[in-house]
Amino acid sequence: MTLSASDKKILRILQADGRLSNVALAEKIGMSPSPCLRRLKQLEETGIISRYTAILNREKVGLGIMAFVEVKVPQIADTSVVALFKEAVRNEPSITECYITAGQFDFILTVVAQDMTSYAVLAQTVLLKLPGVQDMRSSFVLEAIKDKADLPLA
Repeated sequence: MTLSASDKKILRILQADGRLSNVALAEKIGMSPSPCLRRLKQLEETGIISRYTAILNREKVGLGIMAFVEVKVPQIADTSVVALFKEAVRNEPSITECYITAGQFDFILTVVAQDMTSYAVLAQTVLLKLPGVQDMRSSFVLEAIKDKADLPLA
């Protein structure tokens, strides 16, 4: 699907405030509500808008530690180990993101925990025991300089 200028306006506005009513959204982009709703439904049906969510302040909900964890799984060619690893990652709530990467490590995870003690327990009892894990390196977030989920739309 090729995005029109109106589609991009809708997406920019919804990235900033996903709770807008259709009437308010239509007003902001200078369109009547019915065509605005049709475009919005099309963006949802084509998967351009994949979901709506609330972005929480992790520290205010008691998750003071965020780490980027690089994981080496030498059996990356063994699809059964990779499948088991992926499933274990999907089932662990402390792992909020996981990506297969190119480079020295095979996966990068975003992991949250209450504090360093909780992270240490999590690392030893969960992360190091994920299927196929041979090596792991953690980098801890000290300060978020830019923490945005918005995608740049030209």
